[in-house]
Amino acid sequence: MLDQVFKLPFNLGIEAPLVLLILVALEAVLSADNAIALATIAQGLEDKQLQRQALNFGLVVAYILRISLILTATWVVKFWQFELLGAAYLLWLVFEHFTSEEDEQHHHHGPRFTSLLQVIPLIAITDLAFSLDSVTTAIAISDQIWLVLAGGTIGVITLRFMAGLFIRWLQEYANLEDAGYITVGIVGLRLLVRAINPEFVPPEWLMITIIALIFLWGFAQRTNEADNSLPEVNEQPE
Repeated sequence: MLDQVFKLPFNLGIEAPLVLLILVALEAVLSADNAIALATIAQGLEDKQLQRQALNFGLVVAYILRISLILTATWVVKFWQFELLGAAYLLWLVFEHFTSEEDEQHHHHGPRFTSLLQVIPLIAITDLAFSLDSVTTAIAISDQIWLVLAGGTIGVITLRFMAGLFIRWLQEYANLEDAGYITVGIVGLRLLVRAINPEFVPPEWLMITIIALIFLWGFAQRTNEADNSLPEVNEQPE
């Protein structure tokens, strides 16, 4: 579908901004599950300031790795082993999430951390695994490296703000964390299918639709704490 859009006879001055806009939109939609995974990792730190620092420093390293991936993408896509490793890592994250016990106090699945040095590499590696999917999609849309680099740069900035929001939203919505990790599993399976046979990879529009529906479910139910924190409305006597 997207390939057909870019075969239309656009003027170059119109085409470049349009491609960039679509790349950024894809990054925003396909990064929601990435943002939840990063937010969950950062939540492993007790201190809120350390969580913000972990996201900041982790995404700086992730940005360097993502740019390196974009610049070497035409070489990377020749080796299915990279996608297989990315798929295995993402599916491992999903397995860890659904098999670990929840910290009832913090509503957190997974390990707890005591220092930034434990968290920053995990954030960078996790974003790199997701980038194997998004960068491959981006270079399929445009062969202009500067556009893909611009889209990736804006995507990382967007991801930082989204991860910060999700840290708060994970406390407010009961199913959001599970919804995020279900979509992480879908991305992992997509990478696995691509490594086995690229012809069986589902189209981007189907992925976006499925992710949107899962997140609608994730935002459908608020936690008891979030409901109790809402201000009460004082009823006026008639």
